[in-house]
Amino acid sequence: MVMAAQIDDLITLDPAELYELSGGDYVANVYDRLVRHDPDNVAVITGVAAEGWSVSPDGRRFTFRIRPGMAFHSGNPVTAEDAAWSLQRVVRLGKGPAFLLKQFGLDAGNVESRVRATDAHTLVFETDRTYAPGFVLGSLASWVSSVVDRKAALAHEKNGDLGNGWLRRASAGSGPFRLAVWRPNEALIVDRFDGYWQGAAGMRRVVLRHIPEPGTQRLLLEKGDVDIARNIGADDLAALSANPAVRIRHVERASQYYLGLNQKNPYLRRPEVRTALKYLTDYEAINDSILKGTQLVRQTFLPRGTPGAIDDRPYRVDVDKARALLAEAGLADGFAVTMDTRNTSPTTEIAEALQAMWGRAGIRVEILPGDNKQTLTRYRARSHDIYIGRWSPDTLDPHGNAEAFAWNPDNGESAAVKTLAWRNAWDTPETSRLVAAVLAEPDPSRRAAAYADLQRLHQRISPFVLMFQDTEPVAERTGITGPVIGPTFDMVLYRDMRKSRP
Repeated sequence: MVMAAQIDDLITLDPAELYELSGGDYVANVYDRLVRHDPDNVAVITGVAAEGWSVSPDGRRFTFRIRPGMAFHSGNPVTAEDAAWSLQRVVRLGKGPAFLLKQFGLDAGNVESRVRATDAHTLVFETDRTYAPGFVLGSLASWVSSVVDRKAALAHEKNGDLGNGWLRRASAGSGPFRLAVWRPNEALIVDRFDGYWQGAAGMRRVVLRHIPEPGTQRLLLEKGDVDIARNIGADDLAALSANPAVRIRHVERASQYYLGLNQKNPYLRRPEVRTALKYLTDYEAINDSILKGTQLVRQTFLPRGTPGAIDDRPYRVDVDKARALLAEAGLADGFAVTMDTRNTSPTTEIAEALQAMWGRAGIRVEILPGDNKQTLTRYRARSHDIYIGRWSPDTLDPHGNAEAFAWNPDNGESAAVKTLAWRNAWDTPETSRLVAAVLAEPDPSRRAAAYADLQRLHQRISPFVLMFQDTEPVAERTGITGPVIGPTFDMVLYRDMRKSRP
Protein backbone atom coordinates (compact mmCIF):
# COMPACT_ATOMS: atom_id res chain seq x y z
CA MET A 1 0.00 0.00 0.00
CA VAL A 2 1.51 3.30 -1.08
CA MET A 3 0.32 6.56 0.46
CA ALA A 4 1.24 10.04 -0.71
CA ALA A 5 1.65 12.36 2.25
CA GLN A 6 3.60 15.34 3.52
CA ILE A 7 6.13 13.84 5.93
CA ASP A 8 8.89 16.44 5.88
CA ASP A 9 8.10 17.35 9.50
CA LEU A 10 9.29 13.97 10.78
CA ILE A 11 12.52 14.44 12.77
CA THR A 12 12.50 11.53 15.27
CA LEU A 13 10.94 8.08 15.62
CA ASP A 14 11.23 7.89 19.42
CA PRO A 15 7.70 7.87 20.92
CA ALA A 16 9.03 9.66 24.00
CA GLU A 17 10.19 12.54 21.81
CA LEU A 18 8.14 12.77 18.62
CA TYR A 19 5.58 15.55 18.41
CA GLU A 20 5.16 15.91 14.66
CA LEU A 21 2.03 15.11 12.67
CA SER A 22 3.77 12.53 10.49
CA GLY A 23 5.09 10.79 13.57
CA GLY A 24 1.53 10.01 14.59
CA ASP A 25 1.11 7.56 11.70
CA TYR A 26 4.33 5.81 12.58
CA VAL A 27 3.85 5.47 16.33
CA ALA A 28 0.22 4.30 16.05
CA ASN A 29 1.21 1.33 13.90
CA VAL A 30 4.66 0.35 15.17
CA TYR A 31 3.89 0.60 18.91
CA ASP A 32 1.03 -0.62 21.08
CA ARG A 33 -0.06 1.88 23.72
CA LEU A 34 -1.80 1.06 26.98
CA VAL A 35 -5.24 2.24 25.87
CA ARG A 36 -6.71 4.28 23.03
CA HIS A 37 -9.89 6.03 21.97
CA ASP A 38 -12.30 4.11 19.80
CA PRO A 39 -11.95 5.89 16.41
CA ASP A 40 -15.69 5.51 15.79
CA ASN A 41 -16.69 6.86 19.21
CA VAL A 42 -13.95 8.79 20.95
CA ALA A 43 -15.93 8.89 24.18
CA VAL A 44 -15.05 5.19 24.55
CA ILE A 45 -11.60 4.11 25.78
CA THR A 46 -10.52 0.64 24.69
CA GLY A 47 -7.61 -1.47 25.87
CA VAL A 48 -4.59 -2.25 23.72
CA ALA A 49 -1.58 -3.42 25.73
CA ALA A 50 -3.86 -3.22 28.77
CA GLU A 51 -6.71 -5.72 28.64
CA GLY A 52 -8.47 -3.99 31.53
CA TRP A 53 -8.07 -1.57 34.42
CA SER A 54 -9.58 -0.40 37.69
CA VAL A 55 -9.65 2.92 39.54
CA SER A 56 -9.30 3.31 43.30
CA PRO A 57 -12.21 4.90 45.22
CA ASP A 58 -10.29 8.16 45.66
CA GLY A 59 -9.63 8.31 41.90
CA ARG A 60 -5.86 8.57 42.30
CA ARG A 61 -4.64 5.03 41.58
CA PHE A 62 -5.15 3.33 38.20
CA THR A 63 -4.28 -0.37 38.02
CA PHE A 64 -3.81 -1.83 34.53
CA ARG A 65 -3.75 -5.53 33.65
CA ILE A 66 -1.21 -6.03 30.86
CA ARG A 67 -2.41 -8.42 28.20
CA PRO A 68 -0.64 -11.81 28.30
CA GLY A 69 0.89 -13.38 25.21
CA MET A 70 2.09 -10.16 23.55
CA ALA A 71 5.58 -9.98 22.08
CA PHE A 72 7.83 -7.21 20.85
CA HIS A 73 9.27 -7.33 17.36
CA SER A 74 12.50 -8.58 18.96
CA GLY A 75 10.68 -11.61 20.37
CA ASN A 76 10.90 -10.34 23.95
CA PRO A 77 7.62 -10.65 25.88
CA VAL A 78 5.64 -7.49 26.63
CA THR A 79 5.45 -7.08 30.41
CA ALA A 80 4.20 -4.58 32.95
CA GLU A 81 7.86 -3.77 33.65
CA ASP A 82 8.20 -2.62 30.03
CA ALA A 83 5.03 -0.53 30.26
CA ALA A 84 6.09 1.09 33.54
CA TRP A 85 9.62 1.78 32.29
CA SER A 86 8.23 3.32 29.08
CA LEU A 87 6.14 5.83 31.05
CA GLN A 88 9.01 6.52 33.42
CA ARG A 89 11.27 7.05 30.42
CA VAL A 90 8.98 9.75 28.97
CA VAL A 91 9.14 11.71 32.21
CA ARG A 92 12.86 11.17 32.76
CA LEU A 93 13.79 12.25 29.22
CA GLY A 94 11.61 15.35 29.56
CA LYS A 95 11.00 15.79 25.83
CA GLY A 96 7.88 17.41 24.31
CA PRO A 97 5.32 14.69 25.16
CA ALA A 98 6.41 14.59 28.83
CA PHE A 99 3.88 17.26 29.82
CA LEU A 100 1.07 14.76 29.18
CA LEU A 101 2.35 12.81 32.19
CA LYS A 102 3.84 15.63 34.24
CA GLN A 103 0.40 17.23 34.49
CA PHE A 104 -0.42 14.44 36.97
CA GLY A 105 2.35 15.54 39.34
CA LEU A 106 4.99 13.17 37.97
CA ASP A 107 8.61 14.20 37.78
CA ALA A 108 11.99 12.51 37.50
CA GLY A 109 12.22 12.20 41.28
CA ASN A 110 8.89 10.46 41.95
CA VAL A 111 7.95 8.70 38.71
CA GLU A 112 9.50 5.35 39.65
CA SER A 113 7.46 5.16 42.86
CA ARG A 114 4.20 6.39 41.33
CA VAL A 115 4.41 4.42 38.07
CA ARG A 116 5.45 0.86 38.83
CA ALA A 117 4.95 -2.78 37.97
CA THR A 118 3.81 -4.94 40.89
CA ASP A 119 4.19 -8.13 38.87
CA ALA A 120 4.70 -9.14 35.24
CA HIS A 121 1.16 -8.21 34.24
CA THR A 122 0.12 -5.45 36.69
CA LEU A 123 0.93 -1.76 36.24
CA VAL A 124 0.05 0.89 38.82
CA PHE A 125 -0.23 4.56 37.82
CA GLU A 126 -0.75 7.07 40.64
CA THR A 127 -1.66 10.76 40.29
CA ASP A 128 -0.96 13.61 42.68
CA ARG A 129 -4.64 14.36 43.25
CA THR A 130 -8.10 13.34 42.10
CA TYR A 131 -8.89 13.92 38.45
CA ALA A 132 -11.82 12.81 36.32
CA PRO A 133 -10.94 9.23 35.31
CA GLY A 134 -11.75 10.07 31.71
CA PHE A 135 -9.09 12.77 31.73
CA VAL A 136 -6.37 10.42 33.00
CA LEU A 137 -7.35 7.64 30.60
CA GLY A 138 -7.74 10.11 27.74
CA SER A 139 -4.20 11.35 28.28
CA LEU A 140 -2.85 7.79 28.40
CA ALA A 141 -4.81 7.04 25.21
CA SER A 142 -2.32 9.20 23.32
CA TRP A 143 1.00 7.98 21.94
CA VAL A 144 2.65 8.93 25.25
CA SER A 145 1.80 5.47 26.66
CA SER A 146 3.46 3.57 23.80
CA VAL A 147 5.15 0.49 25.25
CA VAL A 148 8.85 0.29 24.39
CA ASP A 149 10.96 -2.88 24.50
CA ARG A 150 13.04 -2.05 27.57
CA LYS A 151 15.75 -4.65 26.91
CA ALA A 152 16.24 -3.57 23.29
CA ALA A 153 16.35 0.14 24.14
CA LEU A 154 18.77 -0.23 27.03
CA ALA A 155 21.04 -2.42 24.90
CA HIS A 156 21.62 0.70 22.78
CA GLU A 157 21.79 3.22 25.64
CA LYS A 158 24.60 5.77 25.47
CA ASN A 159 25.54 8.22 28.20
CA GLY A 160 22.31 7.59 30.10
CA ASP A 161 20.01 8.56 27.19
CA LEU A 162 17.69 5.54 27.77
CA GLY A 163 18.19 4.56 24.13
CA ASN A 164 16.94 7.89 22.77
CA GLY A 165 19.79 8.28 20.28
CA TRP A 166 19.11 4.84 18.84
CA LEU A 167 15.31 5.07 18.87
CA ARG A 168 15.36 8.32 16.92
CA ARG A 169 15.99 6.14 13.83
CA ALA A 170 15.05 2.65 15.03
CA SER A 171 12.03 0.93 16.56
CA ALA A 172 11.38 -1.25 19.59
CA GLY A 173 7.63 -1.79 19.54
CA SER A 174 5.05 -4.54 19.50
CA GLY A 175 2.59 -3.07 16.97
CA PRO A 176 1.22 -4.69 13.80
CA PHE A 177 4.07 -3.18 11.75
CA ARG A 178 7.79 -2.77 12.27
CA LEU A 179 10.13 -0.15 10.86
CA ALA A 180 11.80 -1.12 7.58
CA VAL A 181 13.22 2.12 6.13
CA TRP A 182 13.13 5.81 6.93
CA ARG A 183 14.65 8.18 4.43
CA PRO A 184 13.93 11.72 5.71
CA ASN A 185 12.00 13.92 3.27
CA GLU A 186 11.60 10.92 0.97
CA ALA A 187 9.86 7.84 2.39
CA LEU A 188 8.85 5.97 5.53
CA ILE A 189 8.34 2.21 5.07
CA VAL A 190 6.92 -0.27 7.57
CA ASP A 191 6.63 -4.03 7.18
CA ARG A 192 4.06 -6.40 8.63
CA PHE A 193 4.85 -8.03 11.98
CA ASP A 194 3.54 -11.57 11.54
CA GLY A 195 3.66 -12.30 15.27
CA TYR A 196 1.19 -9.58 16.20
CA TRP A 197 -1.15 -10.59 19.03
CA GLN A 198 -4.31 -9.68 17.09
CA GLY A 199 -3.17 -11.51 13.97
CA ALA A 200 -1.13 -10.40 11.01
CA ALA A 201 -2.09 -7.21 9.17
CA GLY A 202 -3.67 -7.33 5.74
CA MET A 203 -0.82 -5.61 3.87
CA ARG A 204 2.75 -6.91 3.76
CA ARG A 205 4.21 -3.42 3.45
CA VAL A 206 2.98 0.17 3.77
CA VAL A 207 4.93 3.01 2.17
CA LEU A 208 4.51 6.70 2.96
CA ARG A 209 6.00 8.72 0.11
CA HIS A 210 6.79 12.35 0.76
CA ILE A 211 4.88 14.23 -1.93
CA PRO A 212 4.62 17.87 -0.77
CA GLU A 213 2.48 19.25 -3.62
CA PRO A 214 -1.25 18.38 -3.51
CA GLY A 215 -1.43 18.61 -7.31
CA THR A 216 1.32 16.02 -7.67
CA GLN A 217 -0.45 13.75 -5.20
CA ARG A 218 -3.55 13.97 -7.38
CA LEU A 219 -1.66 13.07 -10.56
CA LEU A 220 0.07 10.09 -8.95
CA LEU A 221 -3.25 8.86 -7.60
CA GLU A 222 -4.94 9.14 -10.99
CA LYS A 223 -2.10 7.22 -12.64
CA GLY A 224 -2.25 4.52 -9.99
CA ASP A 225 1.28 5.17 -8.75
CA VAL A 226 -0.09 5.70 -5.23
CA ASP A 227 -3.11 4.06 -3.62
CA ILE A 228 -4.06 6.80 -1.17
CA ALA A 229 -3.47 10.58 -1.23
CA ARG A 230 -3.61 12.32 2.13
CA ASN A 231 -3.14 16.00 1.24
CA ILE A 232 -5.52 16.73 -1.61
CA GLY A 233 -6.22 20.41 -2.06
CA ALA A 234 -9.67 21.94 -2.38
CA ASP A 235 -9.08 22.75 -6.05
CA ASP A 236 -8.38 19.08 -6.88
CA LEU A 237 -11.41 17.65 -5.14
CA ALA A 238 -13.91 18.34 -7.91
CA ALA A 239 -11.76 16.69 -10.56
CA LEU A 240 -11.08 13.63 -8.43
CA SER A 241 -14.74 13.32 -7.45
CA ALA A 242 -15.57 12.82 -11.12
CA ASN A 243 -12.99 10.05 -11.53
CA PRO A 244 -14.62 6.60 -11.22
CA ALA A 245 -11.27 5.07 -10.21
CA VAL A 246 -11.09 7.26 -7.10
CA ARG A 247 -13.18 7.50 -3.96
CA ILE A 248 -13.16 10.59 -1.72
CA ARG A 249 -13.77 10.28 2.01
CA HIS A 250 -14.14 13.27 4.31
CA VAL A 251 -12.70 12.51 7.72
CA GLU A 252 -13.50 14.78 10.64
CA ARG A 253 -10.29 15.75 12.44
CA ALA A 254 -9.96 17.61 15.72
CA SER A 255 -8.02 20.57 14.30
CA GLN A 256 -9.76 23.96 14.24
CA TYR A 257 -9.30 27.43 12.75
CA TYR A 258 -9.92 30.36 15.09
CA LEU A 259 -9.14 34.04 15.58
CA GLY A 260 -7.44 35.22 18.76
CA LEU A 261 -8.27 38.81 19.72
CA ASN A 262 -5.58 40.29 21.98
CA GLN A 263 -7.18 41.94 25.00
CA LYS A 264 -4.26 44.34 25.27
CA ASN A 265 -5.74 46.14 22.27
CA PRO A 266 -8.08 48.88 23.57
CA TYR A 267 -10.63 48.29 20.81
CA LEU A 268 -10.69 44.48 20.98
CA ARG A 269 -11.02 44.62 24.75
CA ARG A 270 -14.58 45.93 24.45
CA PRO A 271 -17.20 43.13 24.63
CA GLU A 272 -19.37 44.79 21.97
CA VAL A 273 -16.44 44.76 19.51
CA ARG A 274 -15.70 41.09 20.09
CA THR A 275 -19.33 40.20 19.45
CA ALA A 276 -19.50 42.49 16.42
CA LEU A 277 -16.60 40.67 14.78
CA LYS A 278 -18.42 37.37 15.23
CA TYR A 279 -21.44 38.84 13.42
CA LEU A 280 -19.29 40.36 10.66
CA THR A 281 -17.74 37.00 9.77
CA ASP A 282 -19.53 35.17 6.96
CA TYR A 283 -18.56 31.66 7.96
CA GLU A 284 -20.60 29.95 5.26
CA ALA A 285 -19.20 32.10 2.46
CA ILE A 286 -15.60 31.41 3.50
CA ASN A 287 -16.32 27.72 3.83
CA ASP A 288 -18.02 27.49 0.43
CA SER A 289 -15.74 29.72 -1.64
CA ILE A 290 -12.31 29.16 -0.07
CA LEU A 291 -12.28 25.94 1.94
CA LYS A 292 -14.48 23.97 -0.47
CA GLY A 293 -15.29 20.91 1.55
CA THR A 294 -12.12 20.68 3.63
CA GLN A 295 -13.74 22.20 6.75
CA LEU A 296 -17.06 22.47 8.52
CA VAL A 297 -18.34 25.56 10.30
CA ARG A 298 -17.68 25.13 14.02
CA GLN A 299 -18.23 27.83 16.65
CA THR A 300 -17.24 25.99 19.83
CA PHE A 301 -13.85 25.10 21.27
CA LEU A 302 -14.64 21.37 21.44
CA PRO A 303 -14.46 19.47 18.13
CA ARG A 304 -17.49 17.51 17.07
CA GLY A 305 -17.55 14.05 18.62
CA THR A 306 -15.63 15.06 21.75
CA PRO A 307 -17.48 14.23 24.99
CA GLY A 308 -19.52 17.30 25.98
CA ALA A 309 -19.27 18.95 22.55
CA ILE A 310 -22.25 21.03 21.45
CA ASP A 311 -23.30 22.06 17.95
CA ASP A 312 -24.59 25.56 18.77
CA ARG A 313 -23.90 28.11 16.04
CA PRO A 314 -25.25 31.39 17.44
CA TYR A 315 -23.47 33.66 14.96
CA ARG A 316 -24.54 34.35 11.38
CA VAL A 317 -23.38 37.29 9.31
CA ASP A 318 -25.46 40.33 10.30
CA VAL A 319 -23.79 43.60 9.31
CA ASP A 320 -26.54 45.80 10.77
CA LYS A 321 -26.28 44.13 14.17
CA ALA A 322 -22.50 44.43 14.06
CA ARG A 323 -22.71 48.15 13.25
CA ALA A 324 -25.13 48.69 16.13
CA LEU A 325 -22.73 46.93 18.50
CA LEU A 326 -19.81 49.05 17.30
CA ALA A 327 -21.87 52.20 17.80
CA GLU A 328 -22.72 51.02 21.31
CA ALA A 329 -18.99 50.69 21.94
CA GLY A 330 -18.44 54.27 20.73
CA LEU A 331 -16.83 53.08 17.47
CA ALA A 332 -19.51 53.86 14.89
CA ASP A 333 -16.80 54.82 12.38
CA GLY A 334 -14.85 51.62 12.97
CA PHE A 335 -11.16 51.36 13.81
CA ALA A 336 -7.84 50.08 12.45
CA VAL A 337 -6.31 46.76 13.49
CA THR A 338 -3.59 44.34 12.33
CA MET A 339 -3.93 40.62 11.66
CA ASP A 340 -0.91 38.30 11.89
CA THR A 341 -1.33 35.75 9.12
CA ARG A 342 0.72 32.73 8.14
CA ASN A 343 1.60 33.14 4.46
CA THR A 344 0.21 29.79 3.35
CA SER A 345 -3.06 28.69 1.81
CA PRO A 346 -5.84 28.80 2.91
CA THR A 347 -4.87 31.07 5.83
CA THR A 348 -4.01 33.98 3.55
CA GLU A 349 -7.27 33.68 1.65
CA ILE A 350 -9.28 33.56 4.89
CA ALA A 351 -7.55 36.73 6.11
CA GLU A 352 -8.29 38.54 2.85
CA ALA A 353 -11.95 37.52 3.05
CA LEU A 354 -12.20 38.79 6.64
CA GLN A 355 -10.53 42.04 5.61
CA ALA A 356 -13.27 42.63 3.03
CA MET A 357 -16.12 41.47 5.28
CA TRP A 358 -15.13 43.57 8.26
CA GLY A 359 -14.53 46.58 6.05
CA ARG A 360 -18.30 46.81 5.53
CA ALA A 361 -18.54 48.08 9.12
CA GLY A 362 -15.55 50.41 8.91
CA ILE A 363 -12.99 48.03 10.46
CA ARG A 364 -9.72 48.51 8.60
CA VAL A 365 -7.60 45.37 8.73
CA GLU A 366 -3.90 45.44 7.86
CA ILE A 367 -2.69 41.91 7.10
CA LEU A 368 0.80 41.15 8.45
CA PRO A 369 2.01 38.07 6.55
CA GLY A 370 4.84 35.87 7.77
CA ASP A 371 6.00 32.29 7.94
CA ASN A 372 4.73 30.10 10.75
CA LYS A 373 7.75 30.77 12.98
CA GLN A 374 7.35 34.55 12.67
CA THR A 375 3.62 34.73 13.30
CA LEU A 376 3.68 32.16 16.09
CA THR A 377 6.55 33.94 17.84
CA ARG A 378 4.60 37.21 17.88
CA TYR A 379 1.50 35.38 19.10
CA ARG A 380 3.34 33.66 21.94
CA ALA A 381 4.77 37.03 22.95
CA ARG A 382 1.27 38.61 23.00
CA SER A 383 2.45 41.27 20.54
CA HIS A 384 -0.33 40.71 17.99
CA ASP A 385 -3.70 42.39 17.55
CA ILE A 386 -5.51 39.53 15.84
CA TYR A 387 -4.00 36.13 15.05
CA ILE A 388 -5.39 33.44 12.76
CA GLY A 389 -4.66 30.21 14.58
CA ARG A 390 -4.98 26.54 13.83
CA TRP A 391 -5.28 24.42 16.94
CA SER A 392 -5.07 20.65 17.29
CA PRO A 393 -5.45 19.02 20.73
CA ASP A 394 -2.93 16.55 22.10
CA THR A 395 -5.70 14.36 23.51
CA LEU A 396 -9.41 13.96 22.85
CA ASP A 397 -10.45 14.50 26.44
CA PRO A 398 -12.39 17.81 26.57
CA HIS A 399 -10.11 19.24 29.25
CA GLY A 400 -7.31 19.78 26.73
CA ASN A 401 -9.24 22.32 24.68
CA ALA A 402 -11.06 23.79 27.69
CA GLU A 403 -7.72 24.47 29.34
CA ALA A 404 -6.32 26.04 26.17
CA PHE A 405 -9.24 28.33 25.34
CA ALA A 406 -10.83 29.08 28.73
CA TRP A 407 -8.23 28.75 31.50
CA ASN A 408 -5.81 31.50 32.49
CA PRO A 409 -4.94 31.34 36.20
CA ASP A 410 -2.21 34.00 35.91
CA ASN A 411 -2.44 36.74 33.29
CA GLY A 412 0.95 38.21 34.22
CA GLU A 413 3.73 38.52 31.67
CA SER A 414 5.88 35.93 33.46
CA ALA A 415 3.09 33.38 34.05
CA ALA A 416 4.22 29.78 34.36
CA VAL A 417 1.28 28.52 32.25
CA LYS A 418 0.71 30.24 28.92
CA THR A 419 -2.49 28.90 27.40
CA LEU A 420 -4.25 30.35 24.36
CA ALA A 421 -6.33 32.44 26.77
CA TRP A 422 -3.08 33.83 28.21
CA ARG A 423 -1.68 34.55 24.75
CA ASN A 424 -4.68 36.77 24.13
CA ALA A 425 -4.32 38.44 27.58
CA TRP A 426 -7.79 37.27 28.56
CA ASP A 427 -8.07 37.58 32.33
CA THR A 428 -10.98 35.22 32.89
CA PRO A 429 -11.46 34.05 36.50
CA GLU A 430 -15.00 32.82 35.85
CA THR A 431 -14.17 30.34 33.10
CA SER A 432 -10.88 29.42 34.82
CA ARG A 433 -12.79 28.33 37.94
CA LEU A 434 -15.19 26.27 35.82
CA VAL A 435 -12.36 24.53 33.97
CA ALA A 436 -10.66 23.61 37.25
CA ALA A 437 -13.90 22.41 38.84
CA VAL A 438 -15.00 20.11 36.03
CA LEU A 439 -11.56 18.50 35.87
CA ALA A 440 -12.28 16.65 39.11
CA GLU A 441 -15.87 15.62 38.23
CA PRO A 442 -15.98 11.79 38.19
CA ASP A 443 -19.45 11.38 36.65
CA PRO A 444 -19.19 11.41 32.81
CA SER A 445 -22.70 12.74 32.21
CA ARG A 446 -22.34 15.61 34.69
CA ARG A 447 -18.90 16.33 33.28
CA ALA A 448 -20.28 16.51 29.71
CA ALA A 449 -23.09 18.83 30.85
CA ALA A 450 -20.57 21.12 32.55
CA TYR A 451 -18.51 21.35 29.38
CA ALA A 452 -21.65 22.17 27.40
CA ASP A 453 -22.41 25.07 29.76
CA LEU A 454 -18.80 26.24 29.59
CA GLN A 455 -18.85 26.32 25.79
CA ARG A 456 -22.01 28.44 25.69
CA LEU A 457 -20.53 30.91 28.16
CA HIS A 458 -17.30 30.97 26.17
CA GLN A 459 -19.19 31.71 22.95
CA ARG A 460 -20.77 34.79 24.55
CA ILE A 461 -17.82 36.37 26.31
CA SER A 462 -14.53 35.09 24.94
CA PRO A 463 -12.06 36.94 22.70
CA PHE A 464 -12.00 33.99 20.30
CA VAL A 465 -13.83 33.76 16.99
CA LEU A 466 -14.17 30.00 16.52
CA MET A 467 -14.68 29.31 12.83
CA PHE A 468 -13.94 25.90 11.31
CA GLN A 469 -13.08 22.27 12.06
CA ASP A 470 -11.07 20.12 9.68
CA THR A 471 -12.84 17.57 7.53
CA GLU A 472 -9.78 16.14 5.83
CA PRO A 473 -10.41 14.77 2.35
CA VAL A 474 -8.74 11.40 1.81
CA ALA A 475 -8.59 10.18 -1.77
CA GLU A 476 -8.31 6.43 -2.37
CA ARG A 477 -8.19 4.22 -5.43
CA THR A 478 -11.23 1.97 -5.68
CA GLY A 479 -10.53 -1.42 -4.18
CA ILE A 480 -8.84 0.04 -1.12
CA THR A 481 -10.54 -0.84 2.16
CA GLY A 482 -9.82 -0.65 5.84
CA PRO A 483 -7.60 2.35 6.60
CA VAL A 484 -8.73 4.00 9.83
CA ILE A 485 -8.10 7.74 9.95
CA GLY A 486 -9.30 9.08 13.26
CA PRO A 487 -9.73 12.62 14.57
CA THR A 488 -6.19 13.06 15.93
CA PHE A 489 -2.81 12.78 14.26
CA ASP A 490 -1.87 9.67 16.25
CA MET A 491 -5.02 7.73 15.34
CA VAL A 492 -4.25 6.45 11.83
CA LEU A 493 -4.36 2.65 11.77
CA TYR A 494 -3.10 0.42 8.95
CA ARG A 495 -3.76 -3.08 10.27
CA ASP A 496 -7.08 -3.71 8.50
CA MET A 497 -6.11 -2.18 5.15
CA ARG A 498 -6.62 -4.30 2.05
CA LYS A 499 -6.03 -3.76 -1.64
CA SER A 500 -8.04 -5.84 -4.10
CA ARG A 501 -6.67 -4.41 -7.33
CA PRO A 502 -3.36 -5.65 -8.86
